[in-house]
Amino acid sequence: MESRMEGGGEVFSGFGERYQMDGKLLQNFQKSFVQVQDILDQNRLLINEINQNHVSKQADRLGRNVDLIRELNNNIRTVASLYGDLSHSFARSIDASSEGESTGTLKSDGKANNQKRYRSG
Repeated sequence: MESRMEGGGEVFSGFGERYQMDGKLLQNFQKSFVQVQDILDQNRLLINEINQNHVSKQADRLGRNVDLIRELNNNIRTVASLYGDLSHSFARSIDASSEGESTGTLKSDGKANNQKRYRSG
C-alpha cells in the first residue's frame, strides 16, 4: 500500500504489508502531517520576518519581533503536541496489531495454532 501525502510529497509504503492499518487511521496520520507541514511553512515565514526585522534595527520592527516570537513558540508547541498525538495513535495501532497477531487460531485440522509472528527491526 502506498500513499502520497498532499503538500509534502513524502511517500509512506509498506504500512499495509507489515501492519494492518485501517483507512481512517492512515487518513488521520495524513491529516496531522499536513497540519504539521503547514505550521512549519508558517514558521519559516515567521523566522524570515524576524530576521529581517532584526537586521533593520528599527524600533517598531524590533518590537514586532516580540509578537512574532510568541507566535513561533506557540506554533512549536502545537507541532510538538501533534507529533505526540501521532506517536500515541501509532503506538496504539501497533499494540492492537500485535494483539491480533498473537491470538491463537485453529488450523484446518482443528488443532490450535498459537504461533506468534515476530517482526524484524
